[in-house]
Amino acid sequence: MNIQGKRVLITGGGTGIGLALALALARKGARLVLSGRRPGPLTTAVAELTANGTEAHAVAADVATDAGRSAMLAAARNHLGGLDILVNNAGGVRAGRLETTTEDEIRTMVDVDLLAPILLTRAALPELRRSGHGLIVNVTSGGALIGMPFYATYVATKAGLARFGEALRRELKGEGVDVLTVFPGGTDTPMMATNNAGADLGFDREPAAAVGAAIVEGIENGQFDVMRGGESRMKLLALNREYPAALDERFLGMKGALEVAVRDHRAL
Repeated sequence: MNIQGKRVLITGGGTGIGLALALALARKGARLVLSGRRPGPLTTAVAELTANGTEAHAVAADVATDAGRSAMLAAARNHLGGLDILVNNAGGVRAGRLETTTEDEIRTMVDVDLLAPILLTRAALPELRRSGHGLIVNVTSGGALIGMPFYATYVATKAGLARFGEALRRELKGEGVDVLTVFPGGTDTPMMATNNAGADLGFDREPAAAVGAAIVEGIENGQFDVMRGGESRMKLLALNREYPAALDERFLGMKGALEVAVRDHRAL
């Protein structure tokens, strides 16, 4: 896909991967609407983009609400005249043992990480069809591929979003709307600020800009997915597929340290 002039809506676009992607798309000539719950980061992000000559607009709205999703799509229509690319990037996480995770925290992760992107995608499909070359980008997680202890609900929602994208891609095949699924690894974003796990526990972190650049490359090349983590991620995937008990033992050896390191990881 040629990104020049494409009309893009990015949820969670004020910080982290969303902002990095916005900056990368801007360099390719995209026109942008960024959404998020907090006006401050959105205002800063739009100021940075427009200072460099990019058309960018902000809409402070909660993707987990009907009103918020409607406001986002209205902004795309009003400011951009329609929509070519929808990026479902907004997300929330609460790590910890399942029995110590509250029902409200579980519901919030399901609502924000899975239900909201499904509903926003459904609402956006008429605009994407009118584009004639529409694209849905779903930002999931490496955890969607390998279940990590103390992230049971989070990885469930991200795995659900990944399979949603795969099924929808096949549903829309030949109809002018494609789907790209992104599997970031550990990324240096505000969402990870309260996660104290390091590389020794499997939490290598790469710059958000690297993930944004990889997504742009995936869009331009018409890829089905973008997977981060390099050779080490591929080896873990192979091990999990061929000998999952070995990976269970590896997690058992680090379980105590991992639980302590991620117990305060919360971004909801």
